[in-house]
Amino acid sequence: MPELPEVQTVCDVIGPQVIGRRIAKVCVHTPEMLSCALPEFLQVVTGCCFASLDRRGKYLLFSLDGGKKLVMHLRMTGCLLVTSVDAPVAPHTRAEFLLDNGRCLRFVDQRRFGRMHLLMPEETLSALEKLGPEPFDVSVTAAYLRDKIGASQRTIKDCLLDQTVVAGVGNIYSDEILHVSKIHTAKAARDLTADEYEKLAQEIPRVMLYFVEKNAISPEKYLQTGGRDYQNTPYLRVYGRQGKACLQCGAVLEKRRVSGRGSVFCPVCQTI
Repeated sequence: MPELPEVQTVCDVIGPQVIGRRIAKVCVHTPEMLSCALPEFLQVVTGCCFASLDRRGKYLLFSLDGGKKLVMHLRMTGCLLVTSVDAPVAPHTRAEFLLDNGRCLRFVDQRRFGRMHLLMPEETLSALEKLGPEPFDVSVTAAYLRDKIGASQRTIKDCLLDQTVVAGVGNIYSDEILHVSKIHTAKAARDLTADEYEKLAQEIPRVMLYFVEKNAISPEKYLQTGGRDYQNTPYLRVYGRQGKACLQCGAVLEKRRVSGRGSVFCPVCQTI
């Protein structure tokens, strides 16, 4: 699933290509991805201009003229591409927004989990309102984390995956954060020491910013790779490296199921 760094990459690449462009026509091939009825969606969105594109957690927020918003969530396999209007339509394309400059914004999603929400000026999306602060927000301190999860019996891995705690952290980067913090993924949040909370508060923004920077890609390469060739893999310290040596101590990295998700950790650096 695209997490904050990958969604930020989409925002950085797609934004400059669509901001200021008017939507000449909309084709939705998978209407069930919409949170409203298809006729309403087509009527409201057609003719609108993309005023801005922002990110909140793992959500993409397209501001349309008139105060309307188009909110997208890529979920497991979704991606956005801007192509020429006559370019071959990629398999699993769920929606197309034909722009006034002969380009086309396409939502491609193999597993059909992606969602689009149309918000009128007075409307809000409850999922957005429930999100915790961004990893880079100054409010993400050790005191905030202890207050939010310090009494929880849940694993710290589960707490980091909870979008109401910190927005945008998922399975990949929770493993990365916990590894550099030297905290076992299965350790209960209530059992973390004050020093461990201080370390978490330090590493959450640092790790997420590091991967935002490493995921940077040119629009040309992004399009060539279908929006799926993220740049993080060479820099991952634990995720996807089970059975290999820990880059910190040399021990063999292990993988086990924690809070229902596959989790990779070092049995030497990260102990309960």
